[in-house]
Amino acid sequence: MIKEVCVKNFTDIPRMIDAGANRIELNNDLAAGGTTPSFGVIKQSVKYAHNHNVPVVVMIRPRGGNFVYSDEEFEIMENDLQSAGMQNVDGVAFGCLTADNKLDKPKMVRLCQLARELKLDIVLHMAFDEMTHDDKIESLDWLKSQGVKRILTHGGALNTNILDNADNLRELIAHAKGKIDILPGGGITAENYQEVIAALGVDQVHGTKIVSMK
Repeated sequence: MIKEVCVKNFTDIPRMIDAGANRIELNNDLAAGGTTPSFGVIKQSVKYAHNHNVPVVVMIRPRGGNFVYSDEEFEIMENDLQSAGMQNVDGVAFGCLTADNKLDKPKMVRLCQLARELKLDIVLHMAFDEMTHDDKIESLDWLKSQGVKRILTHGGALNTNILDNADNLRELIAHAKGKIDILPGGGITAENYQEVIAALGVDQVHGTKIVSMK
């Protein structure tokens, strides 16, 4: 079972690993939904986590808000992805959409290409949940062709209980099997993750409170 903890800075990482986190999603500014952390935070986090055999996935997101990026913002994302790769991270999480909430395929192709060149795991983050359910299903083969390893999803609007989205998530998991890992997240805690696992049959979960802090 992989417990991926979403953290907002290096300071949280030692205690989260001590509490049982075995993968880190590293962010800045979780209040804005998570943005790209600084060079120094990434470097120190990777050093510590790797010393404890824990992989680190870095958020590539230049700002909070929507996932429709200008050319200038996209250039920032390219540079941040390359910088993260140079610091020996294990993966990167990103997502680019069009104004009508479909995948921005030209931007996604470029970021996926960069990540593959750097031999990084590619994660599509919760931008995925802005898409319609049908578009999500239809996108799986294309995302697999771009080297996407897993998709972080709540299965519906983030203000809903994830177990209320179990049918949507099970359908995604069924269609994604053998293609891409589905990583449930959003509202999953140390108290309810076993219920989520039982409902969905997954072997990995994601959250800011996924491990119990004494």
